[in-house]
Amino acid sequence: MTTLLYDGSFDGLFTAIFEVFEYRYQDVEICSKENFLLENMFAEIHEVTTQQEKSERVLNKLEQNIGKSGIHQLLQVFLSEDPEMEKLILSAVKQSIKHPEENILQNFADNDILKISKICKSVSRERHRMTAFVRFEKLQDEIYFAKIDPDFNVLPLIRKHFKDRYADQKWMIYDLRRHYGLLYDLENCEFFYPDEKLDLNQYQQKFHEEEKKYQTLWQSYFTKTNIKERKNTKLHIQHVPKRYWKYLTEKW
Repeated sequence: MTTLLYDGSFDGLFTAIFEVFEYRYQDVEICSKENFLLENMFAEIHEVTTQQEKSERVLNKLEQNIGKSGIHQLLQVFLSEDPEMEKLILSAVKQSIKHPEENILQNFADNDILKISKICKSVSRERHRMTAFVRFEKLQDEIYFAKIDPDFNVLPLIRKHFKDRYADQKWMIYDLRRHYGLLYDLENCEFFYPDEKLDLNQYQQKFHEEEKKYQTLWQSYFTKTNIKERKNTKLHIQHVPKRYWKYLTEKW
């Protein structure tokens, strides 16, 4: 078996897929350098250098066959961080090229395509919940800051939503699990990659005085408007799962 090692990026993966066809590899696997295991040390290694031109050639071909919506589905699979992510995407590309006249992502009789569909549903659900449950906190430098810890790497998928919805204020969203974030400065909305992990204790010390008052006020409002006789914990958890409570000021 030949193992193609790439840098873990989206363009890197599609560069690797291009080279699967370029070098006509048959028995092949694609793996990011970060996840490459030592027990694979006897595999024939092909190191991939990310080339946007190669990546775009694959994506352009895919767009002809499965459309932009199909590419978006494959992006969701990539962002899912599923252990079989590379295998599933390569399988979809191969099927798309073999059957260009078909919408191969609708062929749920195929196990790989079925799993892609299930992953997309899970990622879409997480994306929606992040847009619903994110809470911003005002810092001393007038920037509104939110921390998230999603099951999937959905930050690229919620970028446009927050840019459009909060276009009149500066904000940051930081992924605690993946240690990177989004920064919007009223003009640009860009990803940032800090050298060090976020220190939550230090971060809380940077709260704006107004933020502390708003949090106290909101917690008081939530407590006083809560009607004990109408409490339905089961229904509440169904709509707001416990793992999202850490984002909600009223739950602290």
